[in-house]
Amino acid sequence: MAESVVLDPVDLHILRLLQNDARTTYRDLAAEVGVAPSTCLDRVARLRRAGVILGYQLRVDPAKLGRGLQALLSVQVRPHRRDLIGPFVERVRALPESRSLFHLTGPDDYLVHVTVADTADLQRLVLDEFTSRPEVARVETRLIFQQWDCGPLLPPE
Repeated sequence: MAESVVLDPVDLHILRLLQNDARTTYRDLAAEVGVAPSTCLDRVARLRRAGVILGYQLRVDPAKLGRGLQALLSVQVRPHRRDLIGPFVERVRALPESRSLFHLTGPDDYLVHVTVADTADLQRLVLDEFTSRPEVARVETRLIFQQWDCGPLLPPE
């Protein structure tokens, strides 16, 4: 388990602001937080070195790219052995339709968030890339009607 990092109120404020808009300039970030731009730059660099900030990502609307249907696939792998799950995970991560992959406890082994063009494309994906694999015992599909982002991730109080 990774060690947690001690963050003061200024660090937490910086994290909140960057999670809401990672393109905020250091000058604007420093003004909002109430420190000098050089201090802000040093704090962000320290948060990166400590592994608190992992990187910056561009969010894209899947529908604008022709992938207007999102689904969650619950996948059961049998037998659940390392020599089978390694190649399975690599293949799923390489699929252009895959957005997230989770290894789970419980009756299902994996949860895969996918984006596809339509139901025919989803059917093709499930049949050609999942149920056709010998280690996949079962796939259950759930369509996503709507998705919301939640607030910034901060340590427990």
